[in-house]
Amino acid sequence: MSKANNDSDTPNPTDVSHDHTACIKDAIKKAEAICLQRGTQLTPIRHKVLELIWESHQAVKAYDLLDRIKPFNDSAKPATVYRALDFLLENKLIHRVESMNAFIGCNHLQGQHDLLLLICEACHQVQERPAKQVMDAIANELNDSDFSAQRKTIEIHGLCHSCKKRHSTLLLNETVV
Repeated sequence: MSKANNDSDTPNPTDVSHDHTACIKDAIKKAEAICLQRGTQLTPIRHKVLELIWESHQAVKAYDLLDRIKPFNDSAKPATVYRALDFLLENKLIHRVESMNAFIGCNHLQGQHDLLLLICEACHQVQERPAKQVMDAIANELNDSDFSAQRKTIEIHGLCHSCKKRHSTLLLNETVV
């Protein structure tokens, strides 16, 4: 996928110019604004779980979050993390990556929440894409079949641009040797 095809709201974590610190701050700022707008609270534990999810663009599992939250809240239990995850999911601040039983931050807080997740098998980065045309086609199929979907997420596993390029270089080097 070329950079030109990348949605401006969708960070490309494999892009060397990606400022991840700004990405985290922006995600937290947007989440705080949404919670304020909705009259909900981004409590300290919810804030920390969201921040930990945004530490990378890799999907993170609940028990990994529990391990990473212990230094900040040594009394945290699995239920603590799961309650925070439930809140973040309900408020569409994160997404569940079903095939990995893990979570990623949401890049499209104000937009469509039917999405396409591109999951790199090599570096484990997950890129969220709105894929409007794909989702519109699926919506038409659902409408034609009179089926009411609860949520729509398509997960595609493969290699991101950087890993594909790295893999091609490795293969090229092997054939030269």
